Amino acid sequence: MGVLSNDLDSIVERVRLTLSAKDEAREKAMPLCRDAIRHCSEAIRAVHRQEFDRATELLSLAHNLLSEAQQVFVAHSEFSNTGFLRDAQKEYAEGRTFLALVTGVRLPDPLELCIDVAAYLNGLGEAVGELRRYLLDNIRRGDLSRCEELLLSMDDIYSVLVTIDFPDAITGGLRRTTDMVRGVLEKTRSDLTLVMRQKDLENKIEKFEGDIS
Repeated sequence: MGVLSNDLDSIVERVRLTLSAKDEAREKAMPLCRDAIRHCSEAIRAVHRQEFDRATELLSLAHNLLSEAQQVFVAHSEFSNTGFLRDAQKEYAEGRTFLALVTGVRLPDPLELCIDVAAYLNGLGEAVGELRRYLLDNIRRGDLSRCEELLLSMDDIYSVLVTIDFPDAITGGLRRTTDMVRGVLEKTRSDLTLVMRQKDLENKIEKFEGDIS
């Protein structure tokens, strides 16, 4: 066996150790991210049920899991933008911003949430879809008190997202999310306008019937 072969054996052994450490970190972080996504999904369902304390608790659990996953990757910066981590961050941003918008508190920013800005913006966009569901549920319950406020929040989010003009490689496909937000906003505005007109007509009929009785 030549000198070159000995050198190669030494190099490959170091490479193998490096790859093994990366694989171990990945295998440890993936279930943490999956669990974080699950908690975020449960938190969003809790918001729809108006179980806000439960939603906050679940999002706190998700935050802890994400922090643990990010800590695993401290020595492996190439994983910082990996798909499964960014997906978990996006779900977390969606849950936190949806809860804030529904409860009327200040929106958290990416730095406060300790997540990637692209994941934050995409999560904020996804929250618009949840706002539509929440608004429609209010309409079905006959509660129109906050519908216009929620629609305005959706409009504000779209107005901001449409100004983020950077390549998808940087924004994580934000253009596609923004297109989705525009469609959801237009449908919701149309639905709410129709309901408000119907309500106005009903009020006028009731007033007319009261005047002639």
